[in-house]
Amino acid sequence: MYFHIDYREVHYCKVLLDQIFGRDNFLNEIIWAYDYGARPKRRWPAKHDNILMYVKDKKQYTFYQDQIERIPYMAPGLVSKEKAARGKLPTDTWWHTIVSPTGKEKTGYPTQKPLGVLRRVILASSAPGDVVLDFFGGSGTTGEAAMEAGRYCTLIDANPQAIEVMKQRFEEKEFDVEFSVLSEE
Repeated sequence: MYFHIDYREVHYCKVLLDQIFGRDNFLNEIIWAYDYGARPKRRWPAKHDNILMYVKDKKQYTFYQDQIERIPYMAPGLVSKEKAARGKLPTDTWWHTIVSPTGKEKTGYPTQKPLGVLRRVILASSAPGDVVLDFFGGSGTTGEAAMEAGRYCTLIDANPQAIEVMKQRFEEKEFDVEFSVLSEE
């Protein structure tokens, strides 16, 4: 399970998730770092979000290292030419820009995540044909990444705006999807 939250709440959420899933089942904290937005002058600018990763069993879980897109070495001269050409696996700090306000990926949903971040999660932690679940589907980025990678997905969101954004997104991509709206009754 990947749990994405911002820096203001991550510490509280980590304590709660440890209680729910067990502290021993915490595997990683991933820092998604970006360089965009306001720059306060009286503190260090917060330019990252946190992703907490929990597994059901640390002895047996899905992690496909060979599926993860490699990144360039920052100092390619310090490694062999073969290693520099192949690139390296990312660490637990992921440098990835946010969704550009004017980019073609933009759906208009206010908390949209970049497709590149979700692709990495999907490819590392699921196999083709697996089912991916996102309880806060938002703009549908998890669904798009899952379907592109040959996974099934279930997206849930209580916000009617999110459902509309997802419908439009999947229609434009011509994905074969089915929507169900549950009432509170």
